[in-house]
Amino acid sequence: MDIAVAGEHVKDATSFHFPFGYHVELPMLDCGSLRLGAVDLPLLGHIPAVEIPLRLQLTKFMVLELIVAVLMLLIFIPLAWRLRGGRPPEGRLVTFFDVILCYIRDQVARPAIGKHEADRYLPFLWTLFFFILFCNLMGLLPWAGSPTGTLSVTGALAVLTFAMVVGAGIQEHGLLGYVKSLVPHMELKGVLGIILKLMLWLIEFAGLCIKHAVLAVRLMANMFAGHLVLAVILSFIAAVANFWLILWFGVTIASVAGQIALMMLELFVAFLQAYIFTFLAALFIGMSVHAH
Repeated sequence: MDIAVAGEHVKDATSFHFPFGYHVELPMLDCGSLRLGAVDLPLLGHIPAVEIPLRLQLTKFMVLELIVAVLMLLIFIPLAWRLRGGRPPEGRLVTFFDVILCYIRDQVARPAIGKHEADRYLPFLWTLFFFILFCNLMGLLPWAGSPTGTLSVTGALAVLTFAMVVGAGIQEHGLLGYVKSLVPHMELKGVLGIILKLMLWLIEFAGLCIKHAVLAVRLMANMFAGHLVLAVILSFIAAVANFWLILWFGVTIASVAGQIALMMLELFVAFLQAYIFTFLAALFIGMSVHAH
Protein backbone atom coordinates (compact mmCIF):
# COMPACT_ATOMS: atom_id res chain seq x y z
CA MET A 1 0.00 0.00 0.00
CA ASP A 2 1.60 3.30 -1.08
CA ILE A 3 1.04 6.78 0.26
CA ALA A 4 -1.71 7.53 -2.27
CA VAL A 5 -3.70 4.47 -1.19
CA ALA A 6 -3.07 5.16 2.49
CA GLY A 7 -4.34 8.68 1.96
CA GLU A 8 -7.77 7.32 1.10
CA HIS A 9 -8.16 6.29 4.74
CA VAL A 10 -7.92 9.89 5.99
CA LYS A 11 -10.23 11.49 3.41
CA ASP A 12 -13.94 12.13 3.52
CA ALA A 13 -16.18 9.39 2.12
CA THR A 14 -19.81 8.56 1.49
CA SER A 15 -19.66 5.44 3.66
CA PHE A 16 -18.17 4.02 6.84
CA HIS A 17 -15.86 1.06 6.26
CA PHE A 18 -15.47 -1.56 8.99
CA PRO A 19 -13.45 -4.79 9.21
CA PHE A 20 -14.30 -7.93 7.22
CA GLY A 21 -15.59 -5.91 4.28
CA TYR A 22 -18.61 -4.51 6.12
CA HIS A 23 -19.52 -0.92 5.29
CA VAL A 24 -22.46 1.44 5.75
CA GLU A 25 -23.46 3.62 2.81
CA LEU A 26 -24.68 7.08 3.74
CA PRO A 27 -27.89 8.27 2.08
CA MET A 28 -28.38 11.14 -0.31
CA LEU A 29 -31.14 13.53 0.70
CA ASP A 30 -33.27 14.39 -2.34
CA CYS A 31 -35.17 17.63 -1.80
CA GLY A 32 -36.63 17.82 -5.28
CA SER A 33 -35.50 20.49 -7.69
CA LEU A 34 -35.60 24.24 -8.19
CA ARG A 35 -36.94 25.44 -11.53
CA LEU A 36 -35.84 28.79 -12.89
CA GLY A 37 -38.00 30.15 -15.67
CA ALA A 38 -36.78 31.51 -18.96
CA VAL A 39 -35.76 35.16 -19.05
CA ASP A 40 -34.75 37.68 -21.72
CA LEU A 41 -31.86 39.97 -20.82
CA PRO A 42 -30.78 43.00 -22.88
CA LEU A 43 -27.15 41.97 -23.30
CA LEU A 44 -27.28 38.21 -22.84
CA GLY A 45 -30.38 37.58 -24.88
CA HIS A 46 -32.78 34.70 -24.20
CA ILE A 47 -31.81 32.40 -21.33
CA PRO A 48 -33.83 29.17 -21.34
CA ALA A 49 -35.44 27.68 -18.25
CA VAL A 50 -33.23 25.46 -16.12
CA GLU A 51 -34.01 22.93 -13.42
CA ILE A 52 -31.52 22.66 -10.57
CA PRO A 53 -31.63 19.42 -8.56
CA LEU A 54 -31.54 19.93 -4.80
CA ARG A 55 -29.60 16.97 -3.43
CA LEU A 56 -27.40 16.66 -0.36
CA GLN A 57 -25.02 13.73 -0.08
CA LEU A 58 -24.28 12.86 3.53
CA THR A 59 -20.61 12.10 4.13
CA LYS A 60 -18.62 10.51 6.91
CA PHE A 61 -17.28 13.83 8.15
CA MET A 62 -20.78 15.35 8.23
CA VAL A 63 -21.96 12.53 10.47
CA LEU A 64 -18.88 12.88 12.71
CA GLU A 65 -19.40 16.64 13.02
CA LEU A 66 -23.02 16.02 13.98
CA ILE A 67 -21.86 13.52 16.60
CA VAL A 68 -19.40 16.11 17.93
CA ALA A 69 -22.14 18.76 18.13
CA VAL A 70 -24.49 16.42 20.00
CA LEU A 71 -21.65 15.34 22.29
CA MET A 72 -20.87 18.96 23.14
CA LEU A 73 -24.53 19.61 23.97
CA LEU A 74 -24.66 16.52 26.18
CA ILE A 75 -21.52 17.60 28.05
CA PHE A 76 -21.77 21.34 28.42
CA ILE A 77 -25.47 21.92 29.05
CA PRO A 78 -25.41 19.73 32.20
CA LEU A 79 -22.00 21.24 33.07
CA ALA A 80 -23.44 24.76 32.87
CA TRP A 81 -26.32 23.73 35.14
CA ARG A 82 -23.91 22.22 37.67
CA LEU A 83 -21.63 25.28 37.73
CA ARG A 84 -24.34 27.96 37.66
CA GLY A 85 -24.34 30.44 40.49
CA GLY A 86 -20.60 30.11 41.06
CA ARG A 87 -20.77 26.65 42.61
CA PRO A 88 -17.39 24.86 42.75
CA PRO A 89 -16.88 21.95 40.34
CA GLU A 90 -17.33 18.45 41.73
CA GLY A 91 -16.03 15.27 40.15
CA ARG A 92 -13.04 14.60 37.93
CA LEU A 93 -14.79 15.12 34.59
CA VAL A 94 -16.44 18.38 35.63
CA THR A 95 -13.16 19.63 37.08
CA PHE A 96 -11.30 18.67 33.90
CA PHE A 97 -13.60 20.73 31.67
CA ASP A 98 -13.77 23.57 34.19
CA VAL A 99 -9.97 23.86 34.22
CA ILE A 100 -9.88 24.09 30.42
CA LEU A 101 -12.68 26.67 30.33
CA CYS A 102 -10.98 28.82 32.95
CA TYR A 103 -7.62 28.50 31.20
CA ILE A 104 -9.05 29.73 27.89
CA ARG A 105 -10.74 32.61 29.70
CA ASP A 106 -7.82 33.69 31.88
CA GLN A 107 -4.79 32.80 29.73
CA VAL A 108 -6.11 33.19 26.18
CA ALA A 109 -9.16 35.44 25.85
CA ARG A 110 -8.54 38.11 28.48
CA PRO A 111 -4.84 38.73 27.72
CA ALA A 112 -5.53 38.88 23.96
CA ILE A 113 -8.81 40.82 23.93
CA GLY A 114 -8.92 42.62 27.26
CA LYS A 115 -10.41 41.81 30.64
CA HIS A 116 -13.60 43.78 30.10
CA GLU A 117 -14.24 42.87 26.44
CA ALA A 118 -13.17 39.20 26.49
CA ASP A 119 -16.25 37.79 28.24
CA ARG A 120 -18.38 38.94 25.31
CA TYR A 121 -16.50 36.60 22.95
CA LEU A 122 -15.87 33.72 25.34
CA PRO A 123 -18.84 31.58 24.15
CA PHE A 124 -17.49 31.67 20.61
CA LEU A 125 -13.93 30.85 21.70
CA TRP A 126 -15.05 28.03 24.01
CA THR A 127 -17.23 26.52 21.29
CA LEU A 128 -14.44 26.87 18.73
CA PHE A 129 -11.87 25.18 20.96
CA PHE A 130 -13.96 22.18 21.95
CA PHE A 131 -15.42 21.64 18.49
CA ILE A 132 -11.94 21.52 16.98
CA LEU A 133 -10.64 19.37 19.83
CA PHE A 134 -13.43 16.80 19.58
CA CYS A 135 -13.13 16.67 15.78
CA ASN A 136 -9.38 16.11 16.16
CA LEU A 137 -9.93 13.32 18.69
CA MET A 138 -12.42 11.62 16.36
CA GLY A 139 -9.48 10.76 14.15
CA LEU A 140 -8.03 8.56 16.90
CA LEU A 141 -11.08 6.31 16.95
CA PRO A 142 -10.91 3.17 14.78
CA TRP A 143 -12.75 3.44 11.44
CA ALA A 144 -13.77 7.04 12.11
CA GLY A 145 -11.80 10.04 10.87
CA SER A 146 -10.87 13.60 11.68
CA PRO A 147 -13.17 16.20 10.04
CA THR A 148 -10.50 18.85 10.67
CA GLY A 149 -8.28 16.97 8.22
CA THR A 150 -10.19 18.45 5.29
CA LEU A 151 -10.09 22.03 4.04
CA SER A 152 -13.87 22.34 3.75
CA VAL A 153 -14.24 22.05 7.55
CA THR A 154 -11.25 24.16 8.55
CA GLY A 155 -12.17 26.69 5.87
CA ALA A 156 -15.68 27.04 7.34
CA LEU A 157 -14.16 27.54 10.80
CA ALA A 158 -11.82 30.19 9.38
CA VAL A 159 -14.74 31.98 7.67
CA LEU A 160 -16.69 32.02 10.95
CA THR A 161 -13.63 33.42 12.73
CA PHE A 162 -13.21 36.07 10.02
CA ALA A 163 -16.86 37.08 10.41
CA MET A 164 -16.44 37.29 14.19
CA VAL A 165 -13.28 39.40 13.86
CA VAL A 166 -14.85 41.84 11.40
CA GLY A 167 -18.09 41.92 13.39
CA ALA A 168 -16.19 42.68 16.60
CA GLY A 169 -14.38 45.55 14.91
CA ILE A 170 -17.59 46.99 13.48
CA GLN A 171 -19.41 46.64 16.80
CA GLU A 172 -16.59 48.44 18.62
CA HIS A 173 -15.77 51.21 16.12
CA GLY A 174 -18.70 51.31 13.72
CA LEU A 175 -18.48 50.37 10.05
CA LEU A 176 -16.64 53.49 8.91
CA GLY A 177 -14.42 53.54 11.98
CA TYR A 178 -13.39 49.92 11.48
CA VAL A 179 -12.63 50.51 7.80
CA LYS A 180 -10.44 53.47 8.78
CA SER A 181 -8.74 51.47 11.54
CA LEU A 182 -7.23 49.08 9.01
CA VAL A 183 -4.93 51.88 7.81
CA PRO A 184 -2.33 53.33 10.22
CA HIS A 185 -2.59 57.06 10.86
CA MET A 186 -0.48 59.10 8.47
CA GLU A 187 -0.11 62.87 8.07
CA LEU A 188 -0.60 62.78 4.31
CA LYS A 189 -2.94 65.04 2.40
CA GLY A 190 -3.96 65.53 -1.17
CA VAL A 191 -4.09 63.02 -3.98
CA LEU A 192 -0.86 61.27 -2.88
CA GLY A 193 -2.29 60.68 0.59
CA ILE A 194 -5.51 59.23 -0.82
CA ILE A 195 -3.62 56.89 -3.17
CA LEU A 196 -1.22 55.67 -0.46
CA LYS A 197 -4.00 55.14 2.07
CA LEU A 198 -6.06 53.22 -0.48
CA MET A 199 -3.07 51.01 -1.33
CA LEU A 200 -2.34 50.39 2.36
CA TRP A 201 -5.99 49.58 3.01
CA LEU A 202 -6.01 47.01 0.22
CA ILE A 203 -2.78 45.48 1.55
CA GLU A 204 -4.10 45.36 5.13
CA PHE A 205 -7.42 43.85 4.07
CA ALA A 206 -5.63 41.25 1.93
CA GLY A 207 -3.41 40.48 4.93
CA LEU A 208 -6.49 40.04 7.10
CA CYS A 209 -7.94 37.54 4.63
CA ILE A 210 -4.61 35.72 4.28
CA LYS A 211 -4.22 35.37 8.05
CA HIS A 212 -7.56 33.61 8.30
CA ALA A 213 -6.80 31.45 5.26
CA VAL A 214 -3.59 30.36 6.97
CA LEU A 215 -5.66 29.37 10.01
CA ALA A 216 -7.58 26.90 7.85
CA VAL A 217 -4.55 25.52 6.02
CA ARG A 218 -2.44 25.12 9.19
CA LEU A 219 -5.07 23.10 11.01
CA MET A 220 -5.93 20.96 8.00
CA ALA A 221 -2.30 20.23 7.12
CA ASN A 222 -1.31 19.23 10.65
CA MET A 223 -4.24 16.88 11.17
CA PHE A 224 -4.12 15.35 7.69
CA ALA A 225 -0.36 14.80 7.84
CA GLY A 226 -0.51 13.11 11.25
CA HIS A 227 -3.22 10.63 10.23
CA LEU A 228 -1.51 10.00 6.90
CA VAL A 229 1.70 9.00 8.69
CA LEU A 230 -0.29 6.64 10.93
CA ALA A 231 -1.95 5.06 7.89
CA VAL A 232 1.36 4.63 6.06
CA ILE A 233 3.08 3.00 9.05
CA LEU A 234 0.16 0.61 9.49
CA SER A 235 0.27 -0.23 5.78
CA PHE A 236 3.74 -1.74 6.25
CA ILE A 237 2.06 -4.81 7.77
CA ALA A 238 0.05 -5.45 4.60
CA ALA A 239 3.08 -4.71 2.41
CA VAL A 240 5.07 -7.66 3.87
CA ALA A 241 2.12 -10.04 4.27
CA ASN A 242 3.42 -12.30 1.47
CA PHE A 243 7.00 -12.45 2.78
CA TRP A 244 8.52 -14.75 5.41
CA LEU A 245 6.56 -15.11 8.63
CA ILE A 246 9.49 -13.90 10.75
CA LEU A 247 9.72 -10.73 8.65
CA TRP A 248 5.97 -10.12 8.84
CA PHE A 249 6.02 -10.67 12.60
CA GLY A 250 8.91 -8.22 13.10
CA VAL A 251 7.33 -5.55 10.91
CA THR A 252 3.99 -5.99 12.68
CA ILE A 253 5.57 -5.50 16.12
CA ALA A 254 7.48 -2.44 14.93
CA SER A 255 4.43 -0.95 13.18
CA VAL A 256 2.12 -1.44 16.16
CA ALA A 257 4.73 0.06 18.51
CA GLY A 258 5.15 3.01 16.16
CA GLN A 259 1.38 3.41 15.98
CA ILE A 260 1.06 3.59 19.75
CA ALA A 261 3.88 6.14 20.03
CA LEU A 262 2.50 8.30 17.24
CA MET A 263 -1.04 8.12 18.61
CA MET A 264 0.25 9.55 21.88
CA LEU A 265 1.81 12.34 19.83
CA GLU A 266 -1.44 12.79 17.89
CA LEU A 267 -3.31 13.11 21.18
CA PHE A 268 -1.00 15.98 22.12
CA VAL A 269 -1.32 17.53 18.65
CA ALA A 270 -5.13 17.38 18.90
CA PHE A 271 -5.05 19.61 21.98
CA LEU A 272 -2.23 21.77 20.61
CA GLN A 273 -3.92 22.57 17.30
CA ALA A 274 -7.22 23.38 18.99
CA TYR A 275 -5.35 25.72 21.34
CA ILE A 276 -3.40 27.41 18.51
CA PHE A 277 -6.53 28.02 16.44
CA THR A 278 -8.40 29.44 19.44
CA PHE A 279 -5.45 31.56 20.56
CA LEU A 280 -5.01 33.10 17.11
CA ALA A 281 -8.76 33.71 16.84
CA ALA A 282 -8.67 35.56 20.19
CA LEU A 283 -5.60 37.50 19.05
CA PHE A 284 -7.28 38.58 15.82
CA ILE A 285 -10.41 39.64 17.72
CA GLY A 286 -8.24 41.64 20.12
CA MET A 287 -6.47 43.36 17.22
CA SER A 288 -9.86 44.22 15.70
CA VAL A 289 -11.32 45.56 18.95
CA HIS A 290 -8.20 47.51 19.96
CA ALA A 291 -7.18 49.05 16.65
CA HIS A 292 -3.98 51.08 16.67
